Amino acid sequence: MPEPTRWEYETLRPPRDEVKKEATDPKTELNELGADGWELVSTIEYEGGGTKYLVFKRPAGTGE
Repeated sequence: MPEPTRWEYETLRPPRDEVKKEATDPKTELNELGADGWELVSTIEYEGGGTKYLVFKRPAGTGE
């Protein structure tokens, strides 16, 4: 039986301004994570709206 895929996880916290809205587009950070093999799998939201964390995964052992 083949071994199950092992995963590692990373989070990105989008920058927010004083009124708790996303202040800047995190496209650069997302592209950097994607180039390193990370895939966006989920978001964790604040109560009342807004994104607190973006959650990524990739197979363990593929990173630096």
